Amino acid sequence: MIFEKVLSTINKYNLIENGDKIVLGLSGGPDSVCLLHILYRLKEKLDIEVYAAHLNHQIRGIEAQKDALYITQLCENLGVTSFVKSIDVPKYCKENGLSVEEGARKLRYEMFEEIKQKTKSNKIAIGHNLNDQAETILMRIMRGTGLQGLRGIEYIRDNNIIRPILDIDRKDIEAYCEEYELNPRIDHTNLETIYTRNKIRLELIPYMKDNFNPNVIESIVRMSNSLKTDSDYIQEESEIKFKEVSNLQEDACEIDIQKYSKLHDAIKVRVLRKGIKHILGDTNFVDQKHIEDIMQLEDNKKIDKMITLPRGIFAYRRKNTILLINKEIVNETIEFCYNLPSNGFIKVKELNLVLETQTMNIDRYKSMKLDKKSKGFDFDKVKGGIVVRSRKEGDKIKLSAGSKKIKDLFIDLKIPREERCNVPIIVDEQGILCVGDYKNSENYKIDNSTKEVLKITFKKI
Repeated sequence: MIFEKVLSTINKYNLIENGDKIVLGLSGGPDSVCLLHILYRLKEKLDIEVYAAHLNHQIRGIEAQKDALYITQLCENLGVTSFVKSIDVPKYCKENGLSVEEGARKLRYEMFEEIKQKTKSNKIAIGHNLNDQAETILMRIMRGTGLQGLRGIEYIRDNNIIRPILDIDRKDIEAYCEEYELNPRIDHTNLETIYTRNKIRLELIPYMKDNFNPNVIESIVRMSNSLKTDSDYIQEESEIKFKEVSNLQEDACEIDIQKYSKLHDAIKVRVLRKGIKHILGDTNFVDQKHIEDIMQLEDNKKIDKMITLPRGIFAYRRKNTILLINKEIVNETIEFCYNLPSNGFIKVKELNLVLETQTMNIDRYKSMKLDKKSKGFDFDKVKGGIVVRSRKEGDKIKLSAGSKKIKDLFIDLKIPREERCNVPIIVDEQGILCVGDYKNSENYKIDNSTKEVLKITFKKI
């Protein structure tokens, strides 16, 4: 009966086609052993090749070695080629700042992909079952998932990761293994309630069965399947909008705020998830709460804010975009200082900028047509030599409303943090004349008593 049901799932979701080469993740437990045996029985019927891949996590000592030996013997008996790899997962996770669950999963899938390429396979089969589906959905509900999370585990992902026994109950899988005398290995850590999934499996679901619904697993999965239709429609719309609002780079995704802000929240969530998936390959361990945190960056008050997300992803709010990237942006500090002549020019090579200066009487200045890149100052109010330099901590400028820190001025002007070190500060002995071509100081303002003017022009090279 299980064999026919699995074959029905394979056909319904087009999981396996004739001639496929499949890498099977084989832990040695009932699920993966059952799947191995079923795929072995389908070899001739579907003309497929099956390869088994096992990762020794070096967590369970001698028991893990027994798992590897069992797998080798089982595959040899079935005539299935097997690959066994041993990695110190706890050490890897510690060195890379990952949880054991997250690190182990990453290493497993890297191994699957490596073997897939080595054997020229086109599919990776995973032994998730009906109970895993219900447990996953409950875990996601407790984390505060959205509609996408309620879809649960997909039958097929990325067109190559398949789950043929996702419709099969764990007790039926165990009965199948017993019927065919497969004697799978039992990981006793699955019986310990120190992990969230184990608590759901061993405590929560039995409680729900006893007190609310004996068929709670089937009910949860049925709900998930019914939500997939609605989710699929929204997903199609989000694919279209994602292309419209995003600019993709190899390890980053930049989202246009003006276009993004017009989208429905349901689409916004999926756009952000697609951006993260572009960088990581998936969105595992990125919960709905994390997505909602990114959505708050849409507010203009959040310009220059940064959010740290799981798995080394950073979200930056810039003036016109939200940037998702897998590395922290460290703002380089550019330092420079040049004497500025009252008549002449100076090149600020650090900024690829030329400053031209000219002194003239007020009448000539008033007769000139100035562009936005030229600024005029009362030359009689300038004291001592003039310098163009990089900004310093504590810099202030006198504005009509009073003194303002340059840092606060940059925030008001919405100048991105990474661009602030590129703004030249022009000073004399007593204070700041101007902040680039953004703002002039009131202390050097041209008025009715001005006789001579210092004109400064900013030119990009």
